[in-house]
Amino acid sequence: MNNKRITTLFLDMGGVILTNGWGRQSRSKAVTRFNLDAAEMEERHHLTFDTYEEGKITLPEYLNRVVFYRPRTFSAEEFIDFMYAESTALPGAIEFFRQLKQRYLLKVIAVNNEGRELNHYRIQTFRLNELFDAFVSSCFVQRRKPDADIFRMASDISQTAPGHSLYIDDRSMFVEVAQSLGMNGLQYKGLEDAKLALAAFGLEL
Repeated sequence: MNNKRITTLFLDMGGVILTNGWGRQSRSKAVTRFNLDAAEMEERHHLTFDTYEEGKITLPEYLNRVVFYRPRTFSAEEFIDFMYAESTALPGAIEFFRQLKQRYLLKVIAVNNEGRELNHYRIQTFRLNELFDAFVSSCFVQRRKPDADIFRMASDISQTAPGHSLYIDDRSMFVEVAQSLGMNGLQYKGLEDAKLALAAFGLEL
């Protein structure tokens, strides 16, 4: 068991409590649904998505670069509705972390890479204000994981010493960056595995 009590959980959103906001699988479905050129869309996406996630362009501006740079038979509103509908809650995760927070009086902070409109939609739709005390989202702080500064900001905002924090993410690189700053880290591989791993930190229901 970790000998320092965990007082703050830092959670990624996509891949931990929700599906990814606009991941590869969703983009592949959009290619089929809207009859797009997959290679061209992926190239344009990778060239500009970081800029969107850092809050420097809006979702319509991102889509103008990636999809609507030529006339389409569908509207931007239709495409955005499709994007939003791709977000679903992962079974049991939100409720589990909410109960864990209540039992151990934890602070719970989101540390996630997401564009503003998608982030807002997901927070409102899944009532994430009831779980998270703050959102250190890339679109708000203009830093993206794996930039170590976003983790430093999260520690400062939460006023938590690294040794008393636990960062949870499905991507191993992001966990490793958090650990390099002295945080405890856990790679998320599903809720049941996470429950076992959290027990080692003294956090169990």
